[in-house]
Amino acid sequence: MDKATFDAQYQTYLQAVEDYLRGLFTAKTDYDQIFTAMRYSLLAGGKRIRPILTLEFARLCGLDWHKALPVGCALELVHTYSLIHDDLPCMDDDDLRRGKPTSHKQFGETLAILAGDALQPAAFELILSAVDLRDTARANCALILAKAAGADGMVGGQVLDTLCHATTQDQLAQVHRLKTGALLMAACQLGCAAADGDELQLNCAKIYGENLGMAFQIRDDVLDVVGDEADFGKPIGSDEACGKTTYVNLLGIDGCAQAVERCTVTACDAVATWGDDGFLQCLAKSLAGRNH
Repeated sequence: MDKATFDAQYQTYLQAVEDYLRGLFTAKTDYDQIFTAMRYSLLAGGKRIRPILTLEFARLCGLDWHKALPVGCALELVHTYSLIHDDLPCMDDDDLRRGKPTSHKQFGETLAILAGDALQPAAFELILSAVDLRDTARANCALILAKAAGADGMVGGQVLDTLCHATTQDQLAQVHRLKTGALLMAACQLGCAAADGDELQLNCAKIYGENLGMAFQIRDDVLDVVGDEADFGKPIGSDEACGKTTYVNLLGIDGCAQAVERCTVTACDAVATWGDDGFLQCLAKSLAGRNH
């Protein structure tokens, strides 16, 4: 797939996701300040990689990808909640996210926490009320997301990241497999599950997502050292300021580049026999070289 074709398909997915998300949480109520806070973070921009992966894997497994929008966007709700909570003073204490004040800076800690709390059940409501999916597909999608977001997934990774202070490569890999990789893996598997994909498809999606997640996080560590704050949307050097061990500390910039390349190749190989037109390979390669 050439770059122009990839960019056009990505933009098609992106526009569909943005349109769907903009339609959420618009009710006028006595407590609608919670919806304002939820939409502030949800609509703050971003690459929307996770829902786009869900849509593409659903398409590859034979489903009209439009029918998977509630599932992909549900994952984006969970991702957004995790960012809100990750930025809190008790976690990473960040002031900026995507170039804007973080939720707790904009609305205060109480409403920020509640916005994150509200986004979680809303995600499962989207999946379980997705009228274009079979009952079994909805149930399987909900289970995949629950596992990826919970104590054995993203939350477990956050525990390791904030409380256990990884210092070795194996420890750091475990942090990233859970904190970042779990949701990216889920994004891929959710697309398969929405389309009632088989075990082989789910396993290939798992391998692709795991390796994409690892490459993404290693590249993130590099950008925290060499990135441009205007592109990155948050302060550069925050990991070093917090005393965190990163892949840059352990492998150096060149070693990180090699590790990203290995993970990207493994991800691409996992879906090479799917009859994919190259979108997933192009996506993996574009993320490997991203600047934000």
